[in-house]
Amino acid sequence: MKVAIIYNRESMKVINLIGALNPEKYRVEAIQRITKTLKASGHQVKTFEGDKHLIENLEEFMPAVVKGERPGMALNLAYGIQGSARYTHIPGILEMIGIPYVGSGPLAHSLSLDKVVAKILFKQNGLPTPDFAVLETPEFPAPDLKYPLIVKPKSGADSFGLTVVHNESELREAATKIFDEYAEPVLAECYIEGREINIGLIGNTPEAFSPVELDFGDGPHVYTNDDKGGRSGRIVKYICPAELDEETTKKAQEIACKAFITLQCNDCARVDMRIGEDGQLYLLELNSLPSLGFRGSFVAGAQHAGLDFSALLNRLLDSAIQRYFGGATVAPTASIANKVSDNTFSFLTANRDKLEQRIGELVTYSSRM
Repeated sequence: MKVAIIYNRESMKVINLIGALNPEKYRVEAIQRITKTLKASGHQVKTFEGDKHLIENLEEFMPAVVKGERPGMALNLAYGIQGSARYTHIPGILEMIGIPYVGSGPLAHSLSLDKVVAKILFKQNGLPTPDFAVLETPEFPAPDLKYPLIVKPKSGADSFGLTVVHNESELREAATKIFDEYAEPVLAECYIEGREINIGLIGNTPEAFSPVELDFGDGPHVYTNDDKGGRSGRIVKYICPAELDEETTKKAQEIACKAFITLQCNDCARVDMRIGEDGQLYLLELNSLPSLGFRGSFVAGAQHAGLDFSALLNRLLDSAIQRYFGGATVAPTASIANKVSDNTFSFLTANRDKLEQRIGELVTYSSRM
């Protein structure tokens, strides 16, 4: 099948750049790995930057289908170029132009990006989450919360701007920095001392992977953006499965699945939790666009579930296909292979782009010969 991989990396091609740019980027190596893996599975794959030229580029790669023909699928990895609702931009465009895609829709991305709205919904649905306060302006009144606190931008992601503070002076300093750098309200929530786990979710009646524990070693038990980008000087290791008793594992998976449903996610997500020193589980946040990169705990959880990288990517495609079209999956590749020899099928999938180009040239020849 045709698969369009959409991401944000270098392009800033918009009509105007207004406000703070999104610092989240996919690594080139990760995009190349995803592309290579999907091609090896027999898919026709192209990559596209999620900028203002996306529609015309997709229209060339995925022209309108005829009646009864199934369109291709977009694998949305795009974090967005700018704006507070940046995760929603590509899904919104894809819905408008009629291209099916893997991943959550604009609503789920909006709810999960706004950490305050997400936490309110978690509380309303009986999901345990740390107490919190929203700091609206630099002159905010001191919140009635017990220190230490985690401080981060209200709509931040990937641990950008995240700080642990131990008193009001540190809180005001950290909040001022966020106001200045990110120009948005600040979320302050009680820091939960204990173990941190991530739970990956896949499918639309979500299936939870085994919890992945973050091993911080001797350093601070906070996963910073520098850690994620390999700039901190330490390596945060993944322990999968986390060494938890069966009851805690089951409860954590149930909380993760309920969070997925509460925020109306599709296909995949990652839920971050803390296990307090009292054994209580606390839901920190849900990432509606989990990383498929080398260091991602989502990929680690999938591997433990028996999904190698190729199987994971095809399972994500299956999930989206089932959501759009019902029971059919990417298995049509296999059904075609049953009708022709394996060698012929391999040749066609490997040379599809060249064949389509050649056919396009042939149909432009004059018939007066």
